[in-house]
Formats: sequence, structure tokens, C-alpha cells
Amino acid sequence: MDQYLQQGQQVLFMVPEIALTTQLIGRLQYYFGAKVGVYHSKYSNAERIELYHKVAQGAASAQIIIGARSALFLPFKNLGLVIVDEAHEPSFKQYNPSPRYHGRDAAIMLAHQHKAKVILGSATPSLESYQNALQGKYGLVTLSERYGKVMMPEIVLIDLKEKYKKKRMNGHFSDQLIEAINEVLREGQQVLLFQNRRGFAPVVECLTCGVAPQCPDCDVSLTYHKHKEQLCCHYCGFHQVMPSDCHACGSTTLDHKGFGTEQIETELMELFPDKVIARMDQDTTRGKHAYAKLMDRMDDREIDILVGTQMLAKGLDFEHVQLVGVLNADHLLNFPDFRAHERAYQLLSQVSGRAGRRQKRGLVLIQSYDPNHRILQQVSTCDFEGMFFEQKEQRHQFKYPPFYKLIKVTLKHRDFAVVDKAGFWLTQVLNRGLAPHVLGPVSPSVGRIRNQYLKTLLIKIPQDQSPSKIKAYMHKALQRFAAQKEFARVQVVMDVDAL
Repeated sequence: MDQYLQQGQQVLFMVPEIALTTQLIGRLQYYFGAKVGVYHSKYSNAERIELYHKVAQGAASAQIIIGARSALFLPFKNLGLVIVDEAHEPSFKQYNPSPRYHGRDAAIMLAHQHKAKVILGSATPSLESYQNALQGKYGLVTLSERYGKVMMPEIVLIDLKEKYKKKRMNGHFSDQLIEAINEVLREGQQVLLFQNRRGFAPVVECLTCGVAPQCPDCDVSLTYHKHKEQLCCHYCGFHQVMPSDCHACGSTTLDHKGFGTEQIETELMELFPDKVIARMDQDTTRGKHAYAKLMDRMDDREIDILVGTQMLAKGLDFEHVQLVGVLNADHLLNFPDFRAHERAYQLLSQVSGRAGRRQKRGLVLIQSYDPNHRILQQVSTCDFEGMFFEQKEQRHQFKYPPFYKLIKVTLKHRDFAVVDKAGFWLTQVLNRGLAPHVLGPVSPSVGRIRNQYLKTLLIKIPQDQSPSKIKAYMHKALQRFAAQKEFARVQVVMDVDAL
């Protein structure tokens, strides 16, 4: 970075989450002084406009720009270097509104236009990026040791089946995890606990009739948020007061199924009443300075145990964290997505990397009902290469990236019969020119969102097919679709390189 600044060029430092800018700002300002500017959605319009003009003018106070994917669209005058930190993160993908671009790929194109260099940084690169590196499309630089030559953390897998069988569980905590937390706290160090689901419980169910409150506009159960005493939909934002009885049968025997960060926080307060517990998830970090306050409290050792979602895994650096606990790794492995195992490896490896980042070797405890799962075994031995080649072979066998490109077509309409018919009609038309590479139509795992029913089609494009011909054929097919009066109100959403 120093080299490019001395040449009078600008540097863009992209991060997947706004939270990461908090720690980066301090470090870069310490080294580069007033040359650092920050650009993301938590800043006001006036603040962003001011930085926009500074970048366009090539001002000295905006030579280094830290930001999320929106920073790509600043009017750089003399861009020399683009750094994409945690380049594997799906947070770089823009979904709504369109254009549905990937920040990593857009950064590469931006650098190409400016004849700038690009650095994609990641301890767990995506299969596509690593494949490009192995094929020589990207350069590959490997760091063989951690900063400060600290040893990689010890990763231990805990069998939940055995723990429950032997009655060695307290709530969602095994005796082994509780013992490790106590030991770390006695040493004056900090603990991170990971549960990738916010709220108190994802389902509230009546024990008498089995009915669970559903969102009126989406096909999902409402999540119970205890601190607000509300049932909330995480898809459309609908919320209602937590009922005292079942709306179907009137019974008061309501129970919670599953658990989120709120429930873990509550259990921790009971297990460690004299310790300071904090939570990091979307609910606790909505304010402009909420991230920064949490970071400062962790750095000042005001927090003993921090429980959170995947925000914890995204490159945060806590000097005094000695133990990381994963409450349940299984839901990451069983997600219906061809990338589920790759993402589980990335997420678990990244959150494990928060432990022991300075002097003493850290400890990571991962609780699971299936500790012999291949991905968990690979995480425990830091076997990225093993994971990569296994997943790559499966992708090749079933025709997924990096061997095929994906285009996902989503149809939306308030009437299920209309969107169902539209899905079959469009599939037939696409199959005439693209068969056998069109899959669907199918309803996604959540088949209705914001009172619109969904149908999805997946188009797999082999590497040897011309993208321009595919694009031209799809354009004609969509024109024919739009000309059908019965489908006039069906919304079509195209997502190229869908995640």
C-alpha cells in the first residue's frame, strides 16, 4: 500500500462487513495518518457525498478508501491497488436491488479498467478462486504461519449424542465446554461462542395441538425474540406480540423449538452470573456506532463472553480471546445447498481462527451430533486442501461451479397457480435451446415471501458454450414470456453466478 501511495495512487480496501471497518480504520490511520477515508451505508448521505468528491478530486485525505461493496462505485481518479479482504465471503454478493453483482468480481473488473493490481485475501478461499490460482489465472501466495508465529488453535470435536446420553449437558452446553469456559475466565481471558441463528428460538409450538405461529406473508415460522417479547419474520419484518396461548386451540402450553443467540445469552447469564455477557448479531448492531462500541468493550476487556452469529467469523481480531465454542455445527452441514459443505468449512475455520491470536495457543470446541463428518474432521486438522479436492470432485461430477456457470431465474407472483404455470412455460421454451442444462421449475425452501409465491429455474452453462449465444437465446425467451398476457404481472429475477 505504501508503495502505491508514494506514487500518488489510490488504494481501495474492501471488506465484506461494515463491522470489519472498525478495527481496520484504527490500524491504517495509525500507520498512514489522515490519508484514510471510510465509505459504507452506516454513514449519512452528507458524509458519503463529501468522501465521493474527495475521491474524485484525488484528495490526500482519501488516498486509502475502506468500505464494503458500495465503495466500488466511487469515482477513483488514479486507482493503483484493490484489496478484497475475506474474499470468500458471500456478503460480497449483491442481491436486491439489482444489479446482482459479486463484489469480488466487480473489484477485479474495476482494477482491470484502471490497470491496477488486485489482492484477494482469504484463509479459506472459495473453490472458484483457488481453482483459478491453481490454473495460473491468479497468482498464489501462501502464508505458512500465523502473525507473530502463534500456533494454530487446538480444535476439539465434542459428540453431543454421547453427552446427552451420559447426561453431561447443561442446557446447550456440554460439561467439557463449561469447564473450558471456567478455566479461560479464571485466567482473565475472553470467550467467543458461535451460534449462527439470531433470536431466542426459531419456532414456538403448541404442545397440545402442534400448531406453530406462521408469518401471514411468508411460508416460515415466526422466530421468538425474548428481549422484545415478539414473534418476528426474518424475511419480511412482520412482527407481533408473543401470545400467551395458542391461537388455534387456546392452550397455554407453548414451547420453544431450537435455539438462537438470545437463548445462549440467557443460559450464559444463569451459568456465569458474575460475568459480563454480550451478544453480537443483527439485532444488537443496528446503530451507526454499535459495532465500534462492542469492539471497544472487547478490546478494553469489559466483556468476558461474547456470543454471536457469523459476524464473529469475519476477520475480527480480539487479542484476549483464548477460547471459541461452537454450540452446534450440524445445521451448517445440512443446509440444502451445493455449497453447504464449503461454506461450513469456511465459517468454522474462520471462527476457529479468532482463538489465541497473540501469545498462548487457543482452544476451539465444536459441538456436533456427527463429529465424524468429513468436513468437521477437515476443520479439526485445518485440511483445506483435502476439503478443496473432495468438493471439487463432487462439483465436477454433478456439474456445478467452477466447472459450470450458474444462472438462477426466479419467478414471483401473488397467485400460486399463475407462477406455477409460468414456470413450466418458461422452462419448456428455455429447454428448446438450452437442454439438457435447465433444471426446474421448483419451489425454493421458502416458497412464499412478502405474499409472493416463488418458482426457480437453474441453468447450468458448460465452459465450452458461448456466453453471448446463451444470453441472446435467453433474451429472446424472456421477450416471448413478457408477451404472454397471462404472465404480464409475473416478476422475473435473473441472477448470474448465483450463490
